[in-house]
Amino acid sequence: MKLGANEQSVSAGDTAAALWFEAKEICRLRHEPLGIPAQDEVLVRTLYSGISRGTESLIFKGAVPESEFERMRGPHMEGQFPFPVKYGYAAVGEVEKGPPDLVGRNVFALHPHQDRFILPSDQVTLLPEALPPRRAVLAANMETALNITWDAGVQPGDRVAVFGAGVVGTLVAYLASRIAGTETVLIDKDPTRRKLASDLDLTFAEPDMIEGEFDILINASTAPAALENAIAHAGFEARIVEASWYGDRMVSIPLGGAFHSRRLSLVSSQVGGIPSSRRARWTYRRRMSKALELLLDVRLERLISGETAFSELPDAYARILSTQDTLCHRIRY
Repeated sequence: MKLGANEQSVSAGDTAAALWFEAKEICRLRHEPLGIPAQDEVLVRTLYSGISRGTESLIFKGAVPESEFERMRGPHMEGQFPFPVKYGYAAVGEVEKGPPDLVGRNVFALHPHQDRFILPSDQVTLLPEALPPRRAVLAANMETALNITWDAGVQPGDRVAVFGAGVVGTLVAYLASRIAGTETVLIDKDPTRRKLASDLDLTFAEPDMIEGEFDILINASTAPAALENAIAHAGFEARIVEASWYGDRMVSIPLGGAFHSRRLSLVSSQVGGIPSSRRARWTYRRRMSKALELLLDVRLERLISGETAFSELPDAYARILSTQDTLCHRIRY
């Protein structure tokens, strides 16, 4: 068979390099057989991947509770929790082999950090032509933010408080602020995040500076104190969305005081399930396509706080996670 101009040949002996978490706070690159793509599969050469600091930090530290081992499995994760595991879910690459309409195109996939990989063609999503691959590493975070916004039920005119100016929290505030008439405040204890908020045209406040009551309050900070603050500033019959995941940590929730008399709603949000109000019409593929489309704003590059070569990742990984100003860290292949 003659190969197309952009199509690369693959032999049975080809290998791929992948990042594995070997033990608590230890990772390394493993070389493993790549395989040969079947007729309905694509071979992707990775251009970039992104480190999602919150979730990957819990996995790196072995903090996934045993009760969540199955639910926390990534779509193409290998190994078993707690270790060793191959994990990650923000890969952007170019299709080297597959259906003719995909070869040479840039795609996003929920795949671990790996320099080449094979997936069924229906498990990669084409990037919009105008979206640079380097920015598309934010797609999984944007998908989560979109799901949180759905779970929150933000309506035009609502006062919205978002706690936590990490990547997901900032993206939630970005989406909520663009719903007509909303008054959205991004809240973080780190005053240096004010510049990030300003760059995205968002209102910023430190936790002790927020005033008044809100209709929707979203905690994306993984800080129990922020959840307590959200409850304190919730208006009558307001909705509080807990979007943080605490791993194996126990969290106290203040349900005394006026919690019941104000008839507050406290709900969880997790990207693994599409909200019931949209489940009949929205597939995971449609949601991911929309997340990629929502990344067309060039200002969102501000959420990528650093870049590291894939070959250097095992030595740099712990430092990337421990740096407090890390947002989304991009890996270059």
